[in-house]
Amino acid sequence: MKIKEILAVLEEMAPLTYAEDFDNVGLLVGDQQKEATGILVCHDALENVLDEALEKKCNLVVCFHPILFSGLKKITGKNYVERVLLKAIKNDIAIYAVHTALDNHPNGVNKIFCDALGLKNTKILIPKQNYIRKLVTYTIAENAEKVRNALFNAGAGTIGNYEDCSFNSKGIGTYMGNEHSNPQLGERFEFVEGEEIKIEVTFEKHLESKILKALFSHHAYEEVAYEIYELQNSHQNIGLGMIGELETPLEEKE
Repeated sequence: MKIKEILAVLEEMAPLTYAEDFDNVGLLVGDQQKEATGILVCHDALENVLDEALEKKCNLVVCFHPILFSGLKKITGKNYVERVLLKAIKNDIAIYAVHTALDNHPNGVNKIFCDALGLKNTKILIPKQNYIRKLVTYTIAENAEKVRNALFNAGAGTIGNYEDCSFNSKGIGTYMGNEHSNPQLGERFEFVEGEEIKIEVTFEKHLESKILKALFSHHAYEEVAYEIYELQNSHQNIGLGMIGELETPLEEKE
């Protein structure tokens, strides 16, 4: 298995777009095309961690904090960060960091803390902004259910605790194909006017390419008309921190 296949699983579990803008998550060092020989999981990718990875023949280190946080102009080994990078590059060890991508996950680090503390009625402290997008598309009635289900299966249509959410409205669409067209209804150069269904669904922005792939592969039209908007709604299930209530009141020191 190549390293990139493992990274794809990690990014599906904790999408990198969940991370904060200041953070440096993802593959920091290494060639993702290499075959994976083993994975070592750690909190921080320090020098002794790299030594352990070498000893155990692991060429992928998955860490929480990014060892490489800001830009470097020189890598001479003058501090532990540079020494780790030199050792990783010299020995073909890839380093992948999750940090706030896992912090901001609804079932990530903060949820684990809340569960350990026995908190109830938990909610995100600082919901993530500018993360929800809306897809609008148009198709014939016979194709609408197929398109909707494909979008739902790709991850669209989730709002809070609800799935398969969409808004559908009827309207009149028109078109006329040129000499290069292959229309689903009508002929080239023929003006076509007919009833269509307008489908609207929301989705998390990291799913956009998957959503569009589902749309194009299940749509009946040769040319798919669609629009994508960035919404200003907060994402109530993703964001920094989590707050909740204790089962029974405690004093501050407790």
